[in-house]
Amino acid sequence: MTFATIRFAVDQRGVARVTLARPNKHNALSAAMIAEMTDVAGRLATDASVRAVILDAEGKSFCAGADLEWMREQFSADRATRISEATRLAMMLKALNGLPKPLIARVHGNAFGGGVGLISVCDTVICASGAQFGLTETRLGLIPATISPYVIARTGEAKARPLFMSARVFGAEEAKVAGFVTTIVDDSMLDGAVEAAVTAYLVAAPGAAGRAKRLARSLGLPITDAVISDTIEQLADVWETDEAREGVSSFFERRNPSWRR
Repeated sequence: MTFATIRFAVDQRGVARVTLARPNKHNALSAAMIAEMTDVAGRLATDASVRAVILDAEGKSFCAGADLEWMREQFSADRATRISEATRLAMMLKALNGLPKPLIARVHGNAFGGGVGLISVCDTVICASGAQFGLTETRLGLIPATISPYVIARTGEAKARPLFMSARVFGAEEAKVAGFVTTIVDDSMLDGAVEAAVTAYLVAAPGAAGRAKRLARSLGLPITDAVISDTIEQLADVWETDEAREGVSSFFERRNPSWRR
């Protein structure tokens, strides 16, 4: 199975590996990558031979968030187009969150914006000690809307609020305290820790593991279609503000926005 922006393989144990493969773009989420990730999530969900899934990335970063070209297109798009594009990302996250298999993230480098969203839909997150995280949208006058249901489900409202508002970059230890990260290891131990996490899942009956995940989700924060739709509408509203126009313009013009002195 060949994709343009990701790599996909399944080993003899039934462990699938999905690798973000845009290293020259720091694995930023483009429209093509979102479509391919949604496709592979659907395939994995219905493949009874797959027991567990590893999500990792090539290059220096896990995922830098939104692709810059996608950002340019959203800047000049109309409301309907912005809603349509945000919905594509939302459906990708929904598909991964509902995957009836253990999903283990191997995280290194930077994970910003949508990259934090990807981490938030994983069941176990193994992180290199030097990894950095950030919900940086408010720097651009935007909000982390589409990923927000999964981030809140992961961290709880109290821990998410300061991270949502400040756009501050934070390290692995703080990410663990917030609930994003399960285990922190030195870079040299990352693969071994991921393998240990996979091995632990493989002792569970596959059907029972999937049902247990669904049970846990049913008892947590409900992420309904109405919730997803509301977050997308809120993002569309923000895109139309003067702050968003100033923030995104300043980013591409490589200058500070008006609110930064």
